Parts: sequence; structure tokens; C-alpha cells
Amino acid sequence: MRLKRTIFWAVLLLIAAAGFGQDAPPSQVPVSSEYRIGPRDMIEIKVFGDDKLTTTARVSADGKITFPMIGELEVNGLTAAELEKKIVQLLSKWYQNPEVSVLIKEHQSRQVSVLGAVAKTTFVELVGRQTLLEAITAAGGITKDAAREIVITRTHADGSTTPIRIPIEDLMSDPKQNIPLEPGDIVYVQVDREVTIYVTGQVKSPGVLKVMRSRMPTLTMAIAQAGGFTERARASKVIIRRTDEKGQEKTIEVDANEIYKGRGKKKDFPLQENDVIFVPETII
Repeated sequence: MRLKRTIFWAVLLLIAAAGFGQDAPPSQVPVSSEYRIGPRDMIEIKVFGDDKLTTTARVSADGKITFPMIGELEVNGLTAAELEKKIVQLLSKWYQNPEVSVLIKEHQSRQVSVLGAVAKTTFVELVGRQTLLEAITAAGGITKDAAREIVITRTHADGSTTPIRIPIEDLMSDPKQNIPLEPGDIVYVQVDREVTIYVTGQVKSPGVLKVMRSRMPTLTMAIAQAGGFTERARASKVIIRRTDEKGQEKTIEVDANEIYKGRGKKKDFPLQENDVIFVPETII
């Protein structure tokens, strides 16, 4: 188990290393000639020989810009080459063989956000088909305080959202989990944190257990970490005191003997942050 975990973190560090040194802002990522202009993109248009027509414009929400002499111009869904050709045709009314260049300076219509347990929170440009692992690499890789899951929040055309949950270990081992991203996706690498569980009463080493939230132990695991039951423990009447989100305390009684004897038939009891486990003494 320790070897597997070491290999796992080594892979994460390799991913992080692959992303280091890529400090250029997202807008400077090389752009495929097939990239299609969309809302909020920033484009620069130059007409050689006439500086007055040089224009830098932000594409509106409905996919349009305003260009000198031409006026309102529909650009949504065009590649840079297609827009160049369109402007050349329109300017041909006033210019003979105009030369036009189009540069897409910012590609905000096709960005995803990457945040959480990554080296740097960033926006990543979707140029062509880009996958989850490529976006994480662009964010500098996953850090050691990552929990077990990556959650991708995807927004649909009707405004609804869908969470897509991908276990980090599966991402490293199963190519099917390395899904392609879509514009507007929010990639959140869950951040782990240390939480507390208390074990008191008839256990050999009562006290506080510090555990990672993503690796929360079960009841029998917590008792094992506390040294196990003493000879006077009443394992059939283990008490768990739990406080809910409203601050109300409830008491749960669990027969640990049944869990031990069940051999998989009776599931172990899952614990939560700040649970207090009390193992009473056997009544003689």
C-alpha cells in the first residue's frame, strides 16, 4: 500500500513538473488554424497600407464587432482565415486587392477554469481538442494537498449545470477518465484537509485521531488506530456522538461485535468529522 501511494504521488509530481515553466498567459498559447471565433474573444485586424483601418475589437455576446467603413460585422464561428477573406471581399468596394490579416489575441469564448489543489489557479485556452489531464498540466499539476476527486462543473445551453466526478487515481490509470473539456468548464481539484475524530472509553490508546478528510476511517478502523478494545470493553454498545450542521447532537449506538463477526454481511459504520466514539465498560 505504501509503495502504491508513493508511485501515485510520483506520477502527480511528474505532471506538475511538466507544467512548470509555462508561465505565458493563456492568450499567448499557439492557436490552431481551425479555431473559430466566439463571443468575448479579442481580435486584431490590420489592413496593410491603411493604418486607419487597424482595429482591435472585443466580440460581442451576439458574435459581432464594429469595423471602420464596413460597420457591424458578423464574426462568430469564423476562423481567422475565413474572416480575412470576408473583410477582403467587403473592402474590395473601395480598395484594389486589399491585404488583410486577422490575429486572435484573446480566446475567452473557449476557456476553462482550473482551480483547487493545483500549482496555480488559471484559465486554460481550449485550442482544438484538449483533455482534463492537459488542462491540469497547464495549471502546473496537482499538489500534494489534493483530495481524491476532481469535480468538473459543466454548464449547458439552458443554463443548467452538471457535476462530473473523476477520482484522481482513476485519471492516472484509466484513459477513459481523461475526458475532453468543453468551453466554460470549471475544473476543481478537491483540496484535502486534516480533521479530528475522538476515541474515548475502553480502548488501549484513547485520545484524538488526526485524519485526512478524504480518507475518513470507519468505526473499526478508528478503534484499531486507538489500539483496539481493552478487555473490559463493551463492544456491543459503542456510542457515537455526532453534531449536525445545525449544532444539534445525536447519539448513535453501534454493535461493533456484529461488524467484526459479519464478515462483510454487516457494513462497517462510516464516521464523520468531529465524531466522538465512546466505548463503555462491560457491566459485571
